[in-house]
Amino acid sequence: MASANTSWSEENFSCSICLDVFSSPVSTPCGHNFCRTCITKFWDEQVKYKCPVCNELFNTRPDLRVNILISEMVDRFGTSLRVKEQPCVEPAEVPCDVCTGTQLKAVKSCLMCLTSYCQSHLEPHHRVAGLKKHRLVEPMDRLDDRMCKKHDRLLELFCKTEQVCVCQLCTVTDHKSHPVIPLKEEYEVKTAQLGKIEAEVKQLILERQNNIQEIKDTVKRSKADADREIADGVQVLNALMRCIEKCQDDLNQMVKEKLKSTEKQAEDLIKELEQEIEDLTNRSSEVKQLSHTEDHLHFLQAFRSLKDPPPTRDWTTVEVCPPSYVGTLRRSLDQLEETLNMEMKKLRDDGELKGVQQYEVDVTLDPDTAHPWLILSEDGKQVHDGGVRKRLPGNPRRFKRRMFILTRQSFSSGRFYFEVQVKDKTGWWLGVARESIARKGWSTWTPENGYWALLSNKDGLVLSNSPSVSHPRRAELQKVGVFVDYDEGLVSFYDVEARVHLYSATGCTFSEPLYPLLSPGFSDYGGNNSAPLIISPVNQTD
Repeated sequence: MASANTSWSEENFSCSICLDVFSSPVSTPCGHNFCRTCITKFWDEQVKYKCPVCNELFNTRPDLRVNILISEMVDRFGTSLRVKEQPCVEPAEVPCDVCTGTQLKAVKSCLMCLTSYCQSHLEPHHRVAGLKKHRLVEPMDRLDDRMCKKHDRLLELFCKTEQVCVCQLCTVTDHKSHPVIPLKEEYEVKTAQLGKIEAEVKQLILERQNNIQEIKDTVKRSKADADREIADGVQVLNALMRCIEKCQDDLNQMVKEKLKSTEKQAEDLIKELEQEIEDLTNRSSEVKQLSHTEDHLHFLQAFRSLKDPPPTRDWTTVEVCPPSYVGTLRRSLDQLEETLNMEMKKLRDDGELKGVQQYEVDVTLDPDTAHPWLILSEDGKQVHDGGVRKRLPGNPRRFKRRMFILTRQSFSSGRFYFEVQVKDKTGWWLGVARESIARKGWSTWTPENGYWALLSNKDGLVLSNSPSVSHPRRAELQKVGVFVDYDEGLVSFYDVEARVHLYSATGCTFSEPLYPLLSPGFSDYGGNNSAPLIISPVNQTD
């Protein structure tokens, strides 16, 4: 008997609901066995009482009785009885609705039973004739939501009028006159729309990410500006303290020198007085000694030498005047003010130059605008007078009279800055010009004619204006920086090496694109002014 029992399949001792070894096995009137807990829970969730295996219906809920034989067999074989392992459900998968305890992965969903089954619980649908007619589909979750609440039919159509999912019966009742299409067709339409929505959402996300980056960049620039401002402030204050310390040292030295001079004068007078006192004391001794002499001859002979007193100064007109310090502090403060003003201007110019250098742009010269005398480098960064007029094809953009050249790049808004090396040159033009300037004639280079430029010649530096502004030539000038604020109407020029602001044209009105303008000027037969103008990269210094 025991040997017969051990040859039974493990399925003889497993519940078809939980697929585990029976726990308190009970039998239904149709003869199938289940765990008491499993069949009780199953019937609690059903409207009609039926067998989960054969689907036999019972008019009333059957009384469950313990299957003594199965109980004894389970107790005897214990934990050695287990069903074959089946895959457990993963978080993204559909679970079996019948399994209790550990839920297994559903392999099919029944649209008639509205239940999802694992491989074991699906077995009756393959074996029982009535269950074979049920419609099985790939596992679906929330099957109740897929059924029409009114007709208890599968929602498989879409009403385009009311934009809702409907069943077949809905099309002949509530939605009789409405156009309907299969869910798949509407799915494809909505999927296409979803792609558009997704693209729009991605664009909105990208825009906001760009906004975030712009805010971060603004904060970063603000921090850099704050750090630079603090550094400049420390530099200014240190310069102020150095100037004040120097002023104090100069004042102390000036006062001490005056005092020393007075003390030296007094010391010399005292020495002279002491010498006279010594001479007079000696004469007094001689007179006293002679007064005791009774030798008439000796007395008369000695008296002759004593008759003339030793030379002495008229001390009634001699005095030591104490030094006057009136105005000393005032002169020191005036000198301090002058020094501070120079230092402040230098620091302001240096800070201003640093501020505009951050707007550096990369520009290259445009050969189509170059006067026929001009020679360009291959990289478009240098230009000089070639000494010979070249034959070039006609171009309305080319300068014919003035030896000018423009860059390829133009600017219609915002701020921009570039630097040009003018080292070893005596004459040149540098600045910006509007797009519509005359290319063929000799129009004056004034703002009215579209020029905002700085000219260097033998007389000095000239700023194009009405009237023009002239200043002495700066012999040490090697590199010029040009800054333009299009929106504010500002054009400024800087001596880059000296870090000094040269000139500014303010209140300018710009209504066209602006082009950086260069002219190296003519070179003479002696080779003077033959050096090129060179567009240089900005080299900011801390």
